[in-house]
Amino acid sequence: MSSLYGSGDVRFFDRIARLYDVAMPSARVGPLLSGLEYARRPVERVLDVAGGTGRATRALSREGPEPVVVDFSAGMLARARADGREGVRADAGTLPVRDGAVDAVVVVDALHHLPDPKRAIAEAARVLAPGGVLVVQEFHPTTTLGRGLVLAESAVGFDSTFWTPAELCEMFGQAGLRTRIVRDGFEYVVAGRRPEDVPVASDERKRERH
Repeated sequence: MSSLYGSGDVRFFDRIARLYDVAMPSARVGPLLSGLEYARRPVERVLDVAGGTGRATRALSREGPEPVVVDFSAGMLARARADGREGVRADAGTLPVRDGAVDAVVVVDALHHLPDPKRAIAEAARVLAPGGVLVVQEFHPTTTLGRGLVLAESAVGFDSTFWTPAELCEMFGQAGLRTRIVRDGFEYVVAGRRPEDVPVASDERKRERH
């Protein structure tokens, strides 16, 4: 099985799992909720993909349904479960979820760690019900803070890839999602909605043809 992060990234997050929540600030819930509002269906079933210790899940659960944390790092996922969160150890590129099964997927400050982000986005689009949304929070690499973060992650040894909001919107579009930049700046948020006129069954037929 391929890993949710690059192999070096997984080992790093396993090592720091116990300290992660001490070092990281709470997730900003406002922009994430604004992204979820782009949905055209009730948002009740949510996946927090590459959710680590459940940082975004904790913030979102205070405002609505609690997401299920999906992560490949056993150490990070153990921390989420110890905090009472439902967790699934899985690869972002092969989610163990049927087509159209969820109303929303969130990926917070983690897409840049994934070895195949386009595949992860396509997989998130697959599991969304019509009208459901993918909400991604990422870091803008051309801002002053963003340039510093790019250098810092490279120094740590991460093989990270960062995108501008427009570039991420293009990736969403390639996965068949209708996009919106919810929040711009260093820590930006992009939302992509699965069109309501695309039936879930079309995904199954598409795979059968291939």
